[in-house]
Amino acid sequence: MKLLMHACCAPCSVYCIDSLRAEGIEPTLFWYNPNIHPYQEYKARRDCLKEYAKSVNVKLIIDEEYGLIKHCRHAVNDLEGRCVNYCYPHRLDRLVRYAATHDYDTFSTTLLYSPYQKHDEIINICKKLSALSDLDFLYRDFRVGYREGQAKARTAGLYMQKYCGCIFSEADRYAKQIARDKKLEW
Repeated sequence: MKLLMHACCAPCSVYCIDSLRAEGIEPTLFWYNPNIHPYQEYKARRDCLKEYAKSVNVKLIIDEEYGLIKHCRHAVNDLEGRCVNYCYPHRLDRLVRYAATHDYDTFSTTLLYSPYQKHDEIINICKKLSALSDLDFLYRDFRVGYREGQAKARTAGLYMQKYCGCIFSEADRYAKQIARDKKLEW
């Protein structure tokens, strides 16, 4: 098996890499995340993943594209469905296209690690891409190792982001605080 695994960040990669290696599977990581904004956040996540991959001796392919304008153009018309209808399919399609043209036979994603992602929808997207590409989709429910991976990432001093990535998810992060602030009397 020659596995190409989409990686959204270093902390989400820790448990995925460890558990796959425990099965005798050596992943190659693939960074393609034009959804991450602003640029300093994009750079911090990319650079942390570069350093982490180097430290654990895993191959990393970087498909560089900072896509604020393109991402916002697609997401703004469907803010509630942006993850499932644009963000996941866009990034995973790029992964599968790369895998298909570079002799990989299997793909997966670290998006399956976070309990905050839309797990079932990610699986459905990957299954559709697998059928269209003739590549195998390697499914693992990496969420079982979420706490373990996060603890290991903190111990390793990895950059720990506070939101999924796009500017809209950052706004979602503060939604409750904004609502509380509105209720305050000044």
